[in-house]
Amino acid sequence: MQQFLIIAAAHFLALLSPGPDFFLIGRTSLSSGWRVASGACAGIALANGVFIAAAFAGTAALRPDGVLFTALQAAGCAYLLYLGQMFIRHAGRSQLDIARTRTPLPARAPWAWRRCAGMGFLSGILNPKNALFYASLAAMLSGPHASAGWKTLYGAWMFSAVLLWDVLVAVMIGNQAVLRRFARLLPWLERMSGAMLILLALGVMAVLLLR
Repeated sequence: MQQFLIIAAAHFLALLSPGPDFFLIGRTSLSSGWRVASGACAGIALANGVFIAAAFAGTAALRPDGVLFTALQAAGCAYLLYLGQMFIRHAGRSQLDIARTRTPLPARAPWAWRRCAGMGFLSGILNPKNALFYASLAAMLSGPHASAGWKTLYGAWMFSAVLLWDVLVAVMIGNQAVLRRFARLLPWLERMSGAMLILLALGVMAVLLLR
């Protein structure tokens, strides 16, 4: 359970740092409302689900003590270390002035939700960082946590976390007071995310070295 909590926390903290998906949701919510923006949320979650399934399936055939699996874990640690230091290094530099880049969408058009869902899916599936991030997390799994049951639990949690967080962002982003508070907290959230990812990578590296 401890490993689950660590990886789940690292995944959720990574969600807090704005990226292309965040700005797509924010722009759509401001221009067309959160109900239309929920289509983008669903598309983004689906794209993440594809990466989650691919990452877990990619490591399912590898033996936990095999050379290839160990190399994959080491590569995952290196990527998480890189991602963590980038979060810390660039903390506070993200721009949240979404209103300037909004693109109006016809909120009442019957195809608006489906169009946003397609845009969200493309935004998520064309982001190479998503593939690397989930492959890195999947490589962290070892022992009982590498079983099919645990991987299903991890996958369900990550998919649900992405969807629920993005919908919450869509609902709240139209509130300028909330947006200003989030902007003030963002540098600290990015530092926390970076530190968590670095600690996770160092912990796995320590286990690899002590084998």
